[in-house]
Parts: sequence; structure tokens; C-alpha cells
Amino acid sequence: MSKITVDTARLPLLLNELRLPAISRLWQDIAARADKEGWPAARFLSALAELEVAERARRRIERHLAESRLPSGKTLDGFDFNALPMLSRAHVMALAAGDTWLAKGANLLLFGPPGCGKSHIAAALGRALIENGRRVLFMRTTDLVQRLQAERQALQLAAAIGKLDRFDLLILDDIAYVTKDQAETSVLFELIAARYERRSLMITANQPFGDWNKVFPDPAMTVAAIDRLVHHATIFEMNVESYRRRTAIARKTKTDRQSGDGSA
Repeated sequence: MSKITVDTARLPLLLNELRLPAISRLWQDIAARADKEGWPAARFLSALAELEVAERARRRIERHLAESRLPSGKTLDGFDFNALPMLSRAHVMALAAGDTWLAKGANLLLFGPPGCGKSHIAAALGRALIENGRRVLFMRTTDLVQRLQAERQALQLAAAIGKLDRFDLLILDDIAYVTKDQAETSVLFELIAARYERRSLMITANQPFGDWNKVFPDPAMTVAAIDRLVHHATIFEMNVESYRRRTAIARKTKTDRQSGDGSA
């Protein structure tokens, strides 16, 4: 082997050229520790590689969160599972790992009245999945339908639906608010059909399946959409008092108690 000339003065430039920002930023501190503790070269190199991998994972999560459109502040830690006894924390946490159901293109359907916590749990699950390395897009169903309608008018619907394949999970919030219009519901059906058994959907809805004739104007389309959604699906029925209302009451009660304690 020919002799290798080492010029540490050029190291920052080389690391920048190789696009290794974490190593570029931290190598001197790690090198000083390695010298002090007498690390072998392999341990020193391994420590640098682990730092770079961790930094890349952090930046990837930041990018995926930015593109996800998830509402801020919705986390599983911030969700009151005690208020929804029918919702198993263990089951939700298993879904947050995403290992099996996303690989199968399975779906998750959340039903319940307004304010019961559907959107919160959907957004929180989306965030957890991103933190576990998945790509997620969260959109109000009406907004996505309008976007797809515009793509259809531009003769680009198939391409637009194809681009959504980069997301492991597509969260459609409030599907029942889609206008009962043939153009709107047909693009929604095409999206559901295109992702069937390939990419997962998470859908929140105020209305049970029996009322979905208000979403899809054609009975055959309604049956076909439901059939594709439930074929491989986990369904959560969240028919409880408004989660938002209970939270607001609990917050007010706590504030009143604190005010009372302060005035005593």
C-alpha cells in the first residue's frame, strides 16, 4: 500500500465536500476525547459515523414534518386516553410503529361526532409515524379533492395521484364534508381505488358508513368505496361526548380551583 499523506488542515473542506455536516461540526471534540481516553481508530470512526447517521435522521424527520401539513401540537403524549375507554393506548402505540399495517397498505378509519378527538389522534399518529421514519400527508378531504379536481381539469389526475404514492400514509380529515357532487366524489373514489392494497389511508368521519350516501351520490360508488376501505382496515368507533368540550371544562375547573386557592 502506498503511503497516505494526512493533512488535517484540509479536513473541514473534505468533510464539506463529502456532505458530512455533523462530523464536520463535532470531529474535533470527539477526537480530543478519543486521544484522552485512548480509543482505537475503529471506535473513533464508529462514533463519528453514528453521529452523522443520527443527524441525517433528525434532518429527515424535520423535512417530513414540514411537508406533512400536520396541525401543530398534536401528540400521543398529549392525548387523554382515559376520556376514550374504547381506544386502547397499547393498540394505538402499536399502530404508531407502522411496521405491519403500512407495509400491507391497510387503512385506519376513525368515526365519531365532532370534537371527540378524531383529528387529534389522527394527527398524533401521523407525527409518531414520521418520527419512526415514514412519510405522511395530512389534509382536509375537501382541500385535497379540490386539488385533484384541478389536476383532472388539467388532464393530470393520474400523475397527481401517482405523486401521492411517495406518502406511506395519506390522512383524509373530515371526509363527510365533501360536497355531494359527481365531479368531487369521483376524484375521491379514484384516489381510494388507486391506493387500494398499495398505500394506506387514514380517514376521519362524523358519519357512519350507513350515511355515506351523503358523500357519494352514486350507490354503486358508495359500496365500492366502502368495500375498498374496510377490506384491510382497523376501525375506531369514538362515539363519546366532545373531547374538546370535556377538555375545556376540565381546564376551566382547574383554573377556578387555582384562583380559589390563591384568594384564600
